[in-house]
Amino acid sequence: MQSTSPSITIFHNPACGTSRNTLALIRNSGEEPRVIEYLKTPPTRETLRELLAAMAMAPRALLRRKGTPCDELGLDDPKWSDEQLLDFMLAHPILINRPIVVTPLGTRLCRPSEEVLDILSSPQKGPFTKEDGEQVIDAEGRRVSRAA
Repeated sequence: MQSTSPSITIFHNPACGTSRNTLALIRNSGEEPRVIEYLKTPPTRETLRELLAAMAMAPRALLRRKGTPCDELGLDDPKWSDEQLLDFMLAHPILINRPIVVTPLGTRLCRPSEEVLDILSSPQKGPFTKEDGEQVIDAEGRRVSRAA
């Protein structure tokens, strides 16, 4: 018997436009992901370590600066170890950049939101335009290339 649990998980912040666009792109592929509002339900240290390992990313690279206490805490200072940075992220989940999406094809920080298209196994089902008006997927479900 096949599991009915979602094969896609998004660590989501509904107040973030990039996160909302990423979630909408997942849904546009016909998938309904497991949505974890990580500010309400922060990841554990182990989960955060697993996500970082899956993305081949150091904790410092996952720090979100805009709209967070990053500067006030002086987290750009190289004196902070990876473990200390994890401590800060666990104490202040807003420091974790988002959205992070986990699919059978990989784990990725989806900034910009179109990054999610590379790890979705199902094609887009129809057109998609981001909240800012940028068209990402055309009427045939194909990715729109950006003009250089």
